[in-house]
Amino acid sequence: MNNRKVKVHSGDGVFNQSKWRDLKVGDIVKVEKDEYFPADLILLSSNYEEAICYVDTMNLDGETNLKLKQALEGTSNLQEDSSFQNFKAVIRCEDPNANLYAFVGSLELGDDQQYPLAPQQLLLRDSKLKNTDFIYGVVIFTGHDTKVMQNSTDPPSKRSKIEKRMDRIIYCLFFLLILVSFIGSIFFGIWTKKDIKNKRMKRWYLMPEHTEVYYDPDRAVLAAILHFLTALMLYGYFIPISLYVSIEVVKVLQSIFINQDLNMYHEETDKPAHARTSNLNEELGQVDTILSDKTGTLTCNSMEFIKCSIGGVAYGRGFTEVERALSKRKDSYFGRKMKNDQNVAKAAETKSTIKGFNFMDERIMNGNWVRQPNANVIQNFLKVLAVCHTAIPEVDEATGKISYEAESPDEAAFVVAAREFGFEFYERSHAAISLHELDLQSNMKLERYGY
Repeated sequence: MNNRKVKVHSGDGVFNQSKWRDLKVGDIVKVEKDEYFPADLILLSSNYEEAICYVDTMNLDGETNLKLKQALEGTSNLQEDSSFQNFKAVIRCEDPNANLYAFVGSLELGDDQQYPLAPQQLLLRDSKLKNTDFIYGVVIFTGHDTKVMQNSTDPPSKRSKIEKRMDRIIYCLFFLLILVSFIGSIFFGIWTKKDIKNKRMKRWYLMPEHTEVYYDPDRAVLAAILHFLTALMLYGYFIPISLYVSIEVVKVLQSIFINQDLNMYHEETDKPAHARTSNLNEELGQVDTILSDKTGTLTCNSMEFIKCSIGGVAYGRGFTEVERALSKRKDSYFGRKMKNDQNVAKAAETKSTIKGFNFMDERIMNGNWVRQPNANVIQNFLKVLAVCHTAIPEVDEATGKISYEAESPDEAAFVVAAREFGFEFYERSHAAISLHELDLQSNMKLERYGY
């Protein structure tokens, strides 16, 4: 990780590539979209005029929603590399600590103006820049002084049941080896002690005259000890060391098969399976106990716009995944009710191809809401969906389609729903939001600015 590269200001407004390991406190770095922050940084500016940026902190706290960060007003105008040619500032801040959500400091510019620093300007290492083309930041903590390293602990050692069972077998075999060697050495010592008969060796065929300790009746105890050590080496094949090697080779091959398994490929995020370790291959999927709280830890954090209530009238005939599962059960009341309506049943079997939008109601879909008696109320409701959010539009240059990046998936679902109803949010500036809006009178799309 420390060999990754980032753009660092080398002087005269020029940024050159440098490794993370070479960063020093006070360096000004330029981090681009979807890159990780190489150290703890103070945000100076971004490509947005209001100097904001969105940060993914999933590696730090596990949260998938994006965090909004904003630079100080005094440095928000530094939006080009050349702006840092004569830039000078002094930062005074707290000592390195492990608190991820607290930061105290101040930034003093050349004109003797001081600005207070808060966690709103702090970009932590191991978090990722999202929905922002680039940011400029100054390094305040590096290496083991960063907050993520202050919070890091050694990972626990995880061993599979097979490895633990093998260990018990090895212990038993090792105990058996010692027992056999010990018993053999005792009998060898006894026989060596009683080996002389009529001043001659009974075991003459072992040629005891060629040894100094072995087979010497006067040194039988020492001979028994040496025999014990010899037996340990001779019977050492009891311990199947090659079994460990064979199992490790099998696990490595299993990891290769896991990485190439097409059934474990996630098409939505374009990510295949990746085995980072081979310790627990044989126990994958064998869930024994689940410990969870009630905050939705096991959910996929996917939001869909299904139903809404406008002016006291409920709209929407979409169905959730749970309702679709219930509809397939013949004995359920919900299933019998859906079968009575062919359109509803057909809608339940199909799922919308638009991510975040699972709404079905012919009364307001396809511009039909303009013919409703409360059309003004519906129009204002859809305007609110398209305007009241913090999402950022991204236009695909090849297809011209607009996608949205939001802090949370529920915000993205609201904006997508407004787009499908005819109120397409397509541009955000510092002071206004622009829409392609469906006009109530002419029933045509118009461009509206200044929301």
